[in-house]
Amino acid sequence: MTEAGKKPLHETLDAQLVRYWEREAARFDELSARASFGWIGRLYARKARRALEKAERSRAKEVARGRLPATAQAASEGDSPS
Repeated sequence: MTEAGKKPLHETLDAQLVRYWEREAARFDELSARASFGWIGRLYARKARRALEKAERSRAKEVARGRLPATAQAASEGDSPS
């Protein structure tokens, strides 16, 4: 129990998915940067972009549940390259 006498919230699947997809996006970005051929780099860049989109969907669900502040979603949207 916490000091307020409440049980800590369990971690939701969406919270786990946010971390997973962000890690995958970072991994794909690294692979894209190290790719020997341009087409492979573009493939990994697309995969990284899709992973970030999936992380955003899960983050939005967490914000809707009130588990994450809405500013976390807005701040992360500004970080994505266009």
